[in-house]
Amino acid sequence: MLAEETDILKGKLKEVFGYNQFRGNQQAIIENILAGKNTFVIMPTGAGKSLCYQLPAIISDGLAIVISPLIALMKNQVDQLRAFGINAQFLNSTLTKGEINRVKRESLNGNIKLLYVAPESLTKEENVNFLQQANISFVAVDEAHCISEWGHDFRPEYRRIKEIIGQLGNLPVIALTATATPKVQQDIQRNLQMEDADLFKSSFNRTNLFYEVRPKKHAKKQLVQYLAKHKNNSGIIYCLSRKKVQEVAEILNVNGFNAAPYHAGLDPSIREKNQDDFLNENVNIIVATIAFGMGIDKPDVRFVIHYDVPKSLEGYYQETGRAGRDGLQGECLMFYSHNDINKLEKFNKDKSVQERENALILLQEMSYYAESPVCRRKQLLHYFGEEYKVDNCEQCDNCQNPKEKFQAEQELKIVIEAALTTGERFGLTHLVNVIRGSENQYVKSYDHDKLDVYGKGNEESIDFWKSNVRQALIYEFLEKDIENIGVLKVSERGRKFLKDSYPIKFAKDHEYATDASEEENSERPRVDSKAYDVKLFGLLKGLRKKIADQKELPPFVIFQDPSLEEMATTYPTTEAELANVNGVGMGKVQKFGQQFLSLISDYVDENEITTASEVVIKSSVNRSKMKIFIIQQIDKKVDLEEIADAKGISFDDLLKEIENICYSGTKLNLDYYIDQVLDDEKQDDLYDYFLNADTDNIQEALKDQDNEDYSEEELRLMRIKFMSEYAN
Repeated sequence: MLAEETDILKGKLKEVFGYNQFRGNQQAIIENILAGKNTFVIMPTGAGKSLCYQLPAIISDGLAIVISPLIALMKNQVDQLRAFGINAQFLNSTLTKGEINRVKRESLNGNIKLLYVAPESLTKEENVNFLQQANISFVAVDEAHCISEWGHDFRPEYRRIKEIIGQLGNLPVIALTATATPKVQQDIQRNLQMEDADLFKSSFNRTNLFYEVRPKKHAKKQLVQYLAKHKNNSGIIYCLSRKKVQEVAEILNVNGFNAAPYHAGLDPSIREKNQDDFLNENVNIIVATIAFGMGIDKPDVRFVIHYDVPKSLEGYYQETGRAGRDGLQGECLMFYSHNDINKLEKFNKDKSVQERENALILLQEMSYYAESPVCRRKQLLHYFGEEYKVDNCEQCDNCQNPKEKFQAEQELKIVIEAALTTGERFGLTHLVNVIRGSENQYVKSYDHDKLDVYGKGNEESIDFWKSNVRQALIYEFLEKDIENIGVLKVSERGRKFLKDSYPIKFAKDHEYATDASEEENSERPRVDSKAYDVKLFGLLKGLRKKIADQKELPPFVIFQDPSLEEMATTYPTTEAELANVNGVGMGKVQKFGQQFLSLISDYVDENEITTASEVVIKSSVNRSKMKIFIIQQIDKKVDLEEIADAKGISFDDLLKEIENICYSGTKLNLDYYIDQVLDDEKQDDLYDYFLNADTDNIQEALKDQDNEDYSEEELRLMRIKFMSEYAN
């Protein structure tokens, strides 16, 4: 390109987008598409792919068609272009008939420079007819990996794109993706019939991102603790299901974070509002489904968290790429468990055999990444066909906290020998079966039980050998067969090693217990009685006795033992934290709480203890609607049996709900009901009993000979009346 033309490009770059220089391959890509050549761009998320078709669209005569699978991304990019003064529009299912007609009219009039089209809209006959009348400059196929069944978001409609483009004329095509493995790259070029396209491939290495994988144990607690250290930062949290998205968003809001949900099940107007609130910094955190995808181009996302395991490394890499697009530090945290992998496998059970097998291979790659002790960056770049030669990236958990290594020269020779002698036609599982001497019929059917390598590694576990095979692959002693997914071949490096080996070290994988407790209960957890601080518990009991004596009340009226045990475990030092303790609530905090908070605060300071704000999270109050309903019905003096029937619960369960409400500090007046079942004399007797009892335990009350004439329900009702009047 002539210097004058280059100056025009840079001038437009500055004028429209405000940048002084192009990044990476951007200028070469733009010049290539302006020259009318087919162009294939592989560029990591956040490296500036969209500019590669937006700028030539602005400069070129006519209308550029951008095929994009994400409605959210379309809206986001159209909004940005309009802010730059560029007339861009989209054509998808969110538009009304009138809006569609307006977009088509403006397109044919030459008023629009970029038209974003969903693949589903592109294949409609009326839209093809409309586009045949337009003056189209070129076609951009964004998220081109959707063409490949090995891409992380396969869309059958993408397979028809080349056919449709052919009906529009002989147009130059630019295909763009952020996550093309060598196999996916091959699929894209074949399907779009652009094998001879000029390829521009940027490094996948995002040096400003930190990668970390944690066991998914007490994930909600870990999440709240993590976010507490990233207050006011923008972030995205990915979940597996819509239900989990709603649950996590609610928990975050209850715990003082500003979060909004985002998934396909929301009303489009709500989804759009939540996206805009995130972009405009009215909301700090977006919680989204993995499957739906997020088309949000926000430069200052500081963290991306995968609360659930993604379906593939491609999806994981693209989603983590939404962090740190401004070049500043971004953190990528994934909670990993075997249970998530098992759930994803079950989701695939209704797919065809081929689709199931493909999905399983992608899930296995995801597991290998999570469990591997190798540098996360080295693994990711290797997966996308790029070698990372640095030994320690210093920007992942495996490099910052390396696993212990062992001498693996002999193990590596066994792995390479197994791949070679089986004809380089098999995958990881088969190689491990041969090495361990498995009696597998599949192994015997190929006579691989007769090979010298058969059984050489029978003293070590399956996982040990799987790890060795994977590390042999990552360190490029083995390589993947692009044509035959899952098949491992021996690289030139591997052949040389087998002839002339040298000392090499591997590390053992991370171990993730399958029985790990992943989630807290939806209710606040009960405290293990063995876990509390015995010394603090004794001090709290002493304070309770002192206050009870002053007020001439039994100690249990102040706080019950389980509540004191939880205080001695979580060390609440604020009214909000104390109210979150089981059996307390804000009512009791206001009535009895201040002296307990002072005692705990002094104890924490003296003993340098981690406080409740760091170890306890508030749960989303799933039962709040039930609680409000019961209180309202009692205020209206509705019979308790009618309340139970209305909610479809037993009378016993209703009493439990009422007791929970009462013990959390809410005063309830059940006189209208109790007066129907107990006369004044009996009520006075039971009142006196609870006033002088050492405990409010109902079983103890039933054992008392003076209470032989009373049922358990009557005792419980009177205990509620007593606690409401004295404790609340």
